[in-house]
Amino acid sequence: MKVQDIIGILKADVLVEADLEEEVKMACGSDMMSDVLAFVKDQSVLLTGLVNPQVVRTAEMMDMRCIIFVRGKRPDQSVLDLAAQKDITILATPYRMFTACGLLFESGLRGGCDIS
Repeated sequence: MKVQDIIGILKADVLVEADLEEEVKMACGSDMMSDVLAFVKDQSVLLTGLVNPQVVRTAEMMDMRCIIFVRGKRPDQSVLDLAAQKDITILATPYRMFTACGLLFESGLRGGCDIS
């Protein structure tokens, strides 16, 4: 699945455009960045309701190429500028996290959280 596909599936607005043709293999939904750092492996997309710079920094550390803000949340310009600087696509969807994750799962995108 490509980031461009996610935009359609989640009826998302593009807030920062990096590579919309980027291939996405997995996703993770979390509001706890410590959990993302501790348990997430090989992710491409992060779904979250947090709208602070730590989200972008976490995504960068985990080599994620796309962040999706759920529940219609929109970060301030400083977060968007940081994402643009790091070449990370930022999307905003009106869906709640559970629904957004479900829609992506239903469309074939899987999670990759390491639970071992």
